[in-house]
Amino acid sequence: MRFYDTHAHLDSGDFSSDLPQVIERARAAGIDRIITIGTDLASSEQAVRLSEQYDDLFAAVGWHPNDASTAPDDVRAVLRPLARHPKVVAIGEIGLDYYRLPGRPPREQLPENQPRIEKQKNLFRQQLELAIELGLNCVVHQRDALEDTLALFGSYANRTRAVFHCYANDQPTLERILALGSLVSYTGILTYKTADNVRQCLTATPDGQFMLETDCPYLSPVPYRGQRCEPAFVRTTAEAAAALRRCSLEHLSAITCATADAFFRRGTPR
Repeated sequence: MRFYDTHAHLDSGDFSSDLPQVIERARAAGIDRIITIGTDLASSEQAVRLSEQYDDLFAAVGWHPNDASTAPDDVRAVLRPLARHPKVVAIGEIGLDYYRLPGRPPREQLPENQPRIEKQKNLFRQQLELAIELGLNCVVHQRDALEDTLALFGSYANRTRAVFHCYANDQPTLERILALGSLVSYTGILTYKTADNVRQCLTATPDGQFMLETDCPYLSPVPYRGQRCEPAFVRTTAEAAAALRRCSLEHLSAITCATADAFFRRGTPR
């Protein structure tokens, strides 16, 4: 059996002292592919550097919406050279996030937040355009911005696909995402007592339309909750997912890895 951590943040300072050991533990657990994800220019550059050091490590490059204020006016110009690297397999993580906007909810309705929201949307659009240009799919983040995220991405959905990572919404939203031809990925959240909605969505997602991830160093699955998360733990999440779906771990491994292999394959640049 093989496993695939489709979303890790190995550039994090949490891994600065023992990354080689982290990679070895992942290999020992059967994880033979890891994608480390960029969130701005520096972390994207680091993701590419790390991918060059390990055969089983690949990179996604992108600018996270929470860092939109530091992005250049044309983010495509700075990300394009990185995105052409042969070990870059996606643009991400990109999207919209209104959770950290100033003020009380509904923050997105406050007039003073409109320039920040427009900056996020422009950043999202530019990176979707870059993905289409280079024949890549996208890793999408959204928090408290669901309707705007789906509306904006929907106008690009016939030219690139997305994985909505760390999926934690409800089943009707899941169906809307899948109707766009996109995927979702599940983290260790599905092992948490309060995550009935995530477990319901996992069991409702058809084979071939979901993947697994850690989002490490965050979101360790039970029984590691409270510890630093690392790619090896994706196997624990896979075991929980197989039990919930009432299938063998071998089947779960096969379908999620085949989905990830196809999704993270570079396409033909336009």
